Amino acid sequence: MPQILKDHLVEALTGLAVIAVAAWFLAFALDRTGSTGTSSYELAARFPNAAGISVGSDVRVSGMKVGSVTAQRLDPATYQAVVTLSVDSAVKLPLDSSAAITSEGLLGGSFIALVPGGDPDMLAAGDEITDTQGATDLMGLIGSVINRSGAEEPAKAEPAGAAE
Repeated sequence: MPQILKDHLVEALTGLAVIAVAAWFLAFALDRTGSTGTSSYELAARFPNAAGISVGSDVRVSGMKVGSVTAQRLDPATYQAVVTLSVDSAVKLPLDSSAAITSEGLLGGSFIALVPGGDPDMLAAGDEITDTQGATDLMGLIGSVINRSGAEEPAKAEPAGAAE
């Protein structure tokens, strides 16, 4: 056996280097995606319009990622989007917290922004955030501004002698 290792030392070291790089890459990827096994709890929120949100979308508090969207479904009774959020267990949210779907800009992606309230009692796993605001249709707003830009009639000029 030692003779085989001596004969194939370069191959063995190359294999070891490949395994070390793969382990480093896996640790790096888990750290960057937030999948490091931290404990979390789930909350639900109902939105009238959940455009731009999908499973994996960020959940943020004060611009900091504290969780992600884990599920979506349509409530057949109210026709609202019911979104399940996984929130880091280190983040305790008051009962009167609110959730809004917002975007990073005109070309950016959408995320759910949580705004903590002031209630002394905290949301627990399985609770629902009742104060929600759905996604704003940016393209519809831009279109309405463009369409209204020429809709107003210009002010009519008074005849020259009418002001006297």
